[in-house]
Amino acid sequence: MANHVWQDLESHHDQHADDLMTDLFASNPDRAKHYRIQLGPMLLDYSKNRINNETLDLLGRLACASSLKTSREAMFAGDLINNSEHRPALHTLLRTDSEHIPPQLSNEAAEVDAARGQIRRIAKQINERSWLGAIGQPITDIVHVGIGGSHLGPRMIDEALSFKRKSPVHIHYVANVDGHHLDDVLGTLNPGTTLVIVVSKSFSTMETKLNAESARHWLLSEIQEMDLDKHQIAITSNVQAAQRFGITPDNILPMWDWVGGRYSLWSAVGLPIAISNGADAFDELLDGANQMDQHFATAPWPKNMPLMMAMLGVWNHNFLGAETSAVLPYDHRLRLLPAHLQQLDMESNGKSVTREGSSVTTSTGPIIWGGEGTNGEHAFHQLIHQGTRLIPVDFILPLNADHEMPEHHHQLVSSCLSQSQALMQGQPAAQIDAEPQVVAHMVMPGNRPSNTLMIDRLTPSTLGMLVALYEHKVFCQAMIWKINPFDQWGVRLGKEIGAEIYDHLVHGTTLSSADPSTRALIQHFQNINGSV
Repeated sequence: MANHVWQDLESHHDQHADDLMTDLFASNPDRAKHYRIQLGPMLLDYSKNRINNETLDLLGRLACASSLKTSREAMFAGDLINNSEHRPALHTLLRTDSEHIPPQLSNEAAEVDAARGQIRRIAKQINERSWLGAIGQPITDIVHVGIGGSHLGPRMIDEALSFKRKSPVHIHYVANVDGHHLDDVLGTLNPGTTLVIVVSKSFSTMETKLNAESARHWLLSEIQEMDLDKHQIAITSNVQAAQRFGITPDNILPMWDWVGGRYSLWSAVGLPIAISNGADAFDELLDGANQMDQHFATAPWPKNMPLMMAMLGVWNHNFLGAETSAVLPYDHRLRLLPAHLQQLDMESNGKSVTREGSSVTTSTGPIIWGGEGTNGEHAFHQLIHQGTRLIPVDFILPLNADHEMPEHHHQLVSSCLSQSQALMQGQPAAQIDAEPQVVAHMVMPGNRPSNTLMIDRLTPSTLGMLVALYEHKVFCQAMIWKINPFDQWGVRLGKEIGAEIYDHLVHGTTLSSADPSTRALIQHFQNINGSV
């Protein structure tokens, strides 16, 4: 049935390929009132998309024909929907309330509750300055060592909520294996008042392990090994490896194989969020995400916000041919959100085989990118407005600021709304008063789709809602494309080859798989670097 609906959508697109959004608004002045979804403090306006009521009806039918409701229920119930790794995907359990815990997941929920207790205890000790280092002084700095989801998510949330920061402790995030980053961070700190948090599910991720080892060596330059327990915390599922590393069991917080890295900020991986902003703020973040979870689980089409964003994305990508999508938050505090959503979306849906292992028959995950407004207007908006590629945009706009400069905020809001209008309306040659030879360069084609997400105010709760919204959007699109969004086998081969090259560079082992180009590049490195 899904194939038939897909064909109907293709026919529908062909019939309406030349429709202009300006005409759609002219024929229905109340379009903006009808094409919106409100959920508490969050409003999605999707009226500036190249759609009509028939489009929405067909997209709803596609979602139904793709058994999306069944897949959604399976995810919340803890079924093994990550079929390639035989695991459930239970990130929603990390933030659920007691009323919505499925009975079959009561044991996992108890583990989550215990971990929340650990988070609250550690955050309280550090912020009350009762967690003392080896020299008897309170911790002043935390180095958070992780990569991927264990880095992007917590850092993004921490930066976004920095205006609410209560902690006297400074948190430094290190991910890249490039030693320049770690060297820059450690060079400004005192080992005697520094706590290192190592985040790795397996405790074997190359970048995290090497950074952790170097940080441990740095700690030992000033303190005794017997005092390391005052300066190290691990968040991992490999407790034995963390203990072998020298981390005491009381300082090991859990990760579970049923939570992927890009969904892990809601777990103990979010410890630095609780330290920076307080455990209550972390709970509010979880509560906001849970509010979006319950909306996603129960709201019907077309009033389901994550599902609507997902289906509009499918329409833009698979039928209008948009290969990329931009996320443009008009709030400096959300400047790291595009990078987090890039990983969330592209690592989840960058797949070319179905859940059953056959080749997909449609294009899957688009390229996700973006940046903060208004900076992007002076950098890449030129391509969005006048380039040859169709780039749908998500504008994200908190309506109230947390500073005392109203003129700045009014300019920011004006810029955001004007960009969405310009993308939709464009400017034809007849409206341009300029020299004839310049007119063609000034024409704005318009008819370029966008969503506008308005948030009453940026708070831990609304931020949780926002991130959960995109998580569920990604899940819905994966179900439409029949792919598994919870694995990431694509990162594996490069890591295996990298380990072989490393052994060759450091230990002189034989290269068995390197192609001639890579061999030549290795030789050039050795010649310049002075390696044997």
